[in-house]
Amino acid sequence: MSARGAIGLEPLDLDRHLELLHAWVTHPRSVYWQMQDASLEDVHAEYAAIAANPHHEARIGTVDGAPAFLVERYDPAHSELAGHLAPTDGDVGMHVLVAPLATGAEPVAGHTDAIFAAVMAWLFEDPAVTRVVVEPDARNEAIRAKNVAAGFVELQEIELPTKTAMLSTCSREAFAASSLGVEQSGGARALV
Repeated sequence: MSARGAIGLEPLDLDRHLELLHAWVTHPRSVYWQMQDASLEDVHAEYAAIAANPHHEARIGTVDGAPAFLVERYDPAHSELAGHLAPTDGDVGMHVLVAPLATGAEPVAGHTDAIFAAVMAWLFEDPAVTRVVVEPDARNEAIRAKNVAAGFVELQEIELPTKTAMLSTCSREAFAASSLGVEQSGGARALV
Protein backbone atom coordinates (compact mmCIF):
# COMPACT_ATOMS: atom_id res chain seq x y z
CA MET A 1 0.00 0.00 0.00
CA SER A 2 1.23 3.46 -0.77
CA ALA A 3 -0.52 5.37 2.00
CA ARG A 4 2.03 7.02 4.22
CA GLY A 5 1.90 7.74 7.88
CA ALA A 6 0.62 6.26 11.08
CA ILE A 7 -3.07 5.47 11.08
CA GLY A 8 -4.81 6.02 14.42
CA LEU A 9 -8.17 6.34 16.11
CA GLU A 10 -9.42 8.78 18.69
CA PRO A 11 -12.79 9.24 20.35
CA LEU A 12 -15.22 11.45 18.44
CA ASP A 13 -15.42 14.78 20.28
CA LEU A 14 -18.46 16.68 18.99
CA ASP A 15 -17.20 19.96 20.44
CA ARG A 16 -13.97 19.62 18.50
CA HIS A 17 -14.97 17.58 15.44
CA LEU A 18 -18.50 18.79 14.61
CA GLU A 19 -17.65 21.17 11.76
CA LEU A 20 -15.23 18.68 10.21
CA LEU A 21 -17.72 15.85 10.53
CA HIS A 22 -20.46 18.04 9.03
CA ALA A 23 -18.24 18.87 6.05
CA TRP A 24 -17.51 15.18 5.47
CA VAL A 25 -21.05 13.79 5.71
CA THR A 26 -22.62 16.58 3.62
CA HIS A 27 -19.96 16.46 0.88
CA PRO A 28 -21.38 15.40 -2.52
CA ARG A 29 -19.06 12.38 -2.50
CA SER A 30 -20.75 11.19 0.73
CA VAL A 31 -24.21 10.94 -0.81
CA TYR A 32 -24.74 7.39 0.49
CA TRP A 33 -24.50 8.68 4.10
CA GLN A 34 -27.86 10.33 3.41
CA MET A 35 -26.97 13.57 5.20
CA GLN A 36 -26.55 15.86 2.20
CA ASP A 37 -28.90 18.52 3.55
CA ALA A 38 -28.04 18.07 7.24
CA SER A 39 -27.38 21.16 9.33
CA LEU A 40 -24.70 21.33 12.00
CA GLU A 41 -27.48 20.72 14.51
CA ASP A 42 -28.67 17.63 12.61
CA VAL A 43 -25.18 16.14 12.56
CA HIS A 44 -24.71 16.96 16.25
CA ALA A 45 -28.01 15.26 17.10
CA GLU A 46 -27.14 12.15 15.05
CA TYR A 47 -23.72 11.68 16.63
CA ALA A 48 -24.88 12.61 20.12
CA ALA A 49 -27.45 9.81 19.78
CA ILE A 50 -24.70 7.41 18.70
CA ALA A 51 -22.57 8.48 21.70
CA ALA A 52 -25.51 7.79 24.02
CA ASN A 53 -26.19 4.35 22.50
CA PRO A 54 -24.43 1.53 24.38
CA HIS A 55 -24.47 -0.57 21.20
CA HIS A 56 -22.93 1.98 18.81
CA GLU A 57 -19.81 4.15 18.80
CA ALA A 58 -18.10 6.57 16.43
CA ARG A 59 -14.42 7.47 16.22
CA ILE A 60 -12.32 9.81 14.15
CA GLY A 61 -9.46 8.18 12.30
CA THR A 62 -6.22 9.98 11.69
CA VAL A 63 -3.26 9.69 9.35
CA ASP A 64 -0.12 11.20 10.89
CA GLY A 65 -2.36 12.82 13.49
CA ALA A 66 -4.58 14.64 10.97
CA PRO A 67 -8.29 13.68 10.79
CA ALA A 68 -8.80 11.51 7.72
CA PHE A 69 -11.78 9.21 8.26
CA LEU A 70 -14.80 8.34 10.38
CA VAL A 71 -15.47 4.83 11.65
CA GLU A 72 -18.54 3.53 13.42
CA ARG A 73 -18.70 0.20 15.23
CA TYR A 74 -22.08 -1.20 16.26
CA ASP A 75 -23.88 -4.33 17.42
CA PRO A 76 -25.99 -5.58 14.48
CA ALA A 77 -28.44 -7.28 16.85
CA HIS A 78 -29.33 -3.82 18.23
CA SER A 79 -29.59 -2.06 14.88
CA GLU A 80 -31.88 -1.84 11.89
CA LEU A 81 -30.35 -5.15 10.77
CA ALA A 82 -32.22 -7.04 13.50
CA GLY A 83 -34.52 -9.45 11.71
CA HIS A 84 -32.46 -9.37 8.48
CA LEU A 85 -29.44 -11.29 9.72
CA ALA A 86 -29.18 -14.46 11.77
CA PRO A 87 -27.01 -13.09 14.58
CA THR A 88 -23.98 -14.99 15.78
CA ASP A 89 -21.84 -14.42 18.82
CA GLY A 90 -18.95 -12.27 17.70
CA ASP A 91 -20.79 -10.11 15.15
CA VAL A 92 -19.79 -6.45 14.87
CA GLY A 93 -21.18 -3.92 12.41
CA MET A 94 -18.99 -1.31 10.74
CA HIS A 95 -19.36 1.92 8.77
CA VAL A 96 -16.34 3.80 7.43
CA LEU A 97 -16.16 7.14 5.63
CA VAL A 98 -12.83 8.28 4.21
CA ALA A 99 -12.69 12.08 4.23
CA PRO A 100 -13.21 13.76 0.87
CA LEU A 101 -10.04 15.26 -0.60
CA ALA A 102 -9.46 18.95 -0.16
CA THR A 103 -9.95 20.99 -3.30
CA GLY A 104 -6.92 20.59 -5.54
CA ALA A 105 -5.43 17.74 -3.48
CA GLU A 106 -3.97 14.81 -5.35
CA PRO A 107 -5.18 11.32 -4.40
CA VAL A 108 -2.57 9.09 -2.76
CA ALA A 109 -2.45 5.59 -4.21
CA GLY A 110 -3.50 3.02 -1.62
CA HIS A 111 -4.80 5.58 0.90
CA THR A 112 -8.34 4.18 1.13
CA ASP A 113 -7.10 0.58 1.05
CA ALA A 114 -4.71 1.27 3.94
CA ILE A 115 -7.46 2.90 6.01
CA PHE A 116 -9.98 0.15 5.26
CA ALA A 117 -7.49 -2.60 6.07
CA ALA A 118 -6.45 -0.89 9.31
CA VAL A 119 -10.09 -0.55 10.39
CA MET A 120 -10.75 -4.22 9.69
CA ALA A 121 -7.61 -5.25 11.58
CA TRP A 122 -8.69 -3.03 14.51
CA LEU A 123 -12.12 -4.70 14.62
CA PHE A 124 -10.53 -8.15 14.60
CA GLU A 125 -8.06 -7.19 17.36
CA ASP A 126 -10.93 -7.98 19.72
CA PRO A 127 -10.74 -11.78 20.09
CA ALA A 128 -14.52 -11.91 20.65
CA VAL A 129 -15.15 -10.56 17.11
CA THR A 130 -15.58 -13.36 14.58
CA ARG A 131 -17.53 -11.60 11.83
CA VAL A 132 -17.88 -8.04 10.53
CA VAL A 133 -21.25 -7.05 9.07
CA VAL A 134 -21.88 -4.19 6.63
CA GLU A 135 -24.99 -2.94 4.84
CA PRO A 136 -23.95 -0.44 2.15
CA ASP A 137 -26.46 1.09 -0.20
CA ALA A 138 -26.82 -1.47 -3.00
CA ARG A 139 -26.10 1.28 -5.57
CA ASN A 140 -22.72 2.13 -4.00
CA GLU A 141 -20.55 0.05 -6.29
CA ALA A 142 -17.27 1.58 -5.05
CA ILE A 143 -17.71 0.54 -1.42
CA ARG A 144 -19.14 -2.82 -2.42
CA ALA A 145 -15.96 -3.49 -4.43
CA LYS A 146 -13.82 -2.36 -1.46
CA ASN A 147 -15.79 -4.71 0.81
CA VAL A 148 -15.22 -7.66 -1.54
CA ALA A 149 -11.49 -6.81 -1.68
CA ALA A 150 -11.47 -7.04 2.13
CA GLY A 151 -13.05 -10.51 2.07
CA PHE A 152 -16.74 -9.68 2.47
CA VAL A 153 -19.30 -12.03 0.96
CA GLU A 154 -22.41 -10.31 -0.38
CA LEU A 155 -25.38 -12.24 1.01
CA GLN A 156 -28.47 -10.47 -0.32
CA GLU A 157 -30.19 -7.18 -0.90
CA ILE A 158 -32.41 -6.16 2.02
CA GLU A 159 -34.90 -3.36 2.44
CA LEU A 160 -34.04 -0.98 5.28
CA PRO A 161 -36.06 2.12 6.23
CA THR A 162 -33.86 4.48 4.19
CA LYS A 163 -32.27 2.30 1.51
CA THR A 164 -31.97 -0.97 -0.30
CA ALA A 165 -28.81 -2.40 1.23
CA MET A 166 -26.40 -5.16 0.25
CA LEU A 167 -26.04 -7.22 3.42
CA SER A 168 -22.48 -8.54 3.53
CA THR A 169 -20.32 -10.36 6.08
CA CYS A 170 -16.61 -11.02 6.51
CA SER A 171 -15.05 -13.61 8.79
CA ARG A 172 -11.67 -13.16 10.41
CA GLU A 173 -10.28 -15.86 8.08
CA ALA A 174 -11.76 -14.29 4.95
CA PHE A 175 -10.21 -10.92 5.82
CA ALA A 176 -6.81 -12.50 6.51
CA ALA A 177 -6.92 -14.24 3.10
CA SER A 178 -8.18 -11.15 1.19
CA SER A 179 -5.96 -8.83 -0.81
CA LEU A 180 -6.39 -6.10 1.83
CA GLY A 181 -5.80 -8.52 4.70
CA VAL A 182 -2.67 -9.97 3.10
CA GLU A 183 -1.28 -6.45 2.61
CA GLN A 184 -2.21 -5.54 6.21
CA SER A 185 -0.33 -8.52 7.64
CA GLY A 186 2.51 -7.95 5.21
CA GLY A 187 3.60 -4.67 6.73
CA ALA A 188 0.89 -2.07 6.31
CA ARG A 189 0.58 0.20 9.30
CA ALA A 190 -2.04 -0.85 11.82
CA LEU A 191 -4.10 1.52 13.89
CA VAL A 192 -2.17 3.05 16.77
